[in-house]
Amino acid sequence: MDDDRTASLMTPAKLAQVKPKSPVAPAAWLNQMAADAGQAHVVRLGELRGELQAHAADARLGSVAQALAQLGSALPQLDFGLLQSRGWWARTTGKARTAGVEFSRQVEPIDLAARELVARVQALQTASRTPRPGKDRAMLEFEVELRAIDKIIDQGARWLEDMRNQIKARNGAQLDAQGLQQVQDDAARCEILLVRLKALKRVSSSAHQSHQRARAAAARTEATLGLLRQMVDADLKGWQVRVSALAEAAAGAGPSASQVDAAMGAHRDLQLCVKQAMSDCAQTQAEEESAADGLLELGVQFDSLHN
Repeated sequence: MDDDRTASLMTPAKLAQVKPKSPVAPAAWLNQMAADAGQAHVVRLGELRGELQAHAADARLGSVAQALAQLGSALPQLDFGLLQSRGWWARTTGKARTAGVEFSRQVEPIDLAARELVARVQALQTASRTPRPGKDRAMLEFEVELRAIDKIIDQGARWLEDMRNQIKARNGAQLDAQGLQQVQDDAARCEILLVRLKALKRVSSSAHQSHQRARAAAARTEATLGLLRQMVDADLKGWQVRVSALAEAAAGAGPSASQVDAAMGAHRDLQLCVKQAMSDCAQTQAEEESAADGLLELGVQFDSLHN
């Protein structure tokens, strides 16, 4: 790392040996170094924050939650009471067949909603299994830059303590005008660096929290997706098999009592599963939103340090 990035954190003895690369007053140059401590890491952390925000948006459950809501609204529309008219008179007058056709008609939109949910879950699962070198790299580099800022904060704190001790010692000595001016410059530089370190601490604390929230949200999304996949593979497919068979029988010669009971059980189980899945998705989306808000707020803090 070049002198311009580290001068403000050198020991006072080494600091005196550093020369600015541009023709400016040494005191002004060193003051600027103190004011810009860790700036390169802050800039890079801000860039990585934007990348993580974009990656997080790609992995959200919004499309699946929407499909779940549509299925949840459609399921109660299926009227199994239509299949209760199976007696001799119903068969004679054709009411049983008419009711069976109506039942089959009611199944169609529910089946479409179920297929849409399956497609969206599969698409999100495929995306989650696709290698994400960009996201993994950004997450790792984010951690590295955070550690670098934390190290600068620690170095800066030690520098302040060292410089203040030296200022205190020099205040007790006989100094000429130049020496007094140097003490005043060093004291002012300490204040500049103190303000900067406080700002870096705030950003570091927020960045650590945002990083943890982003990781937690990603893990929660993966877990919820796994539960959705189990529901699709078990309860939803079981519903499709039983209700499809029932609809076909209802539109024809008529279903058996066991077929109706099996389909009603599968329908009831699926409704419960969809309700639970909707709750899980809502909680996961809340974590996703919280992580996104944290990254957004972090961007505002980075902008304030850039200016």
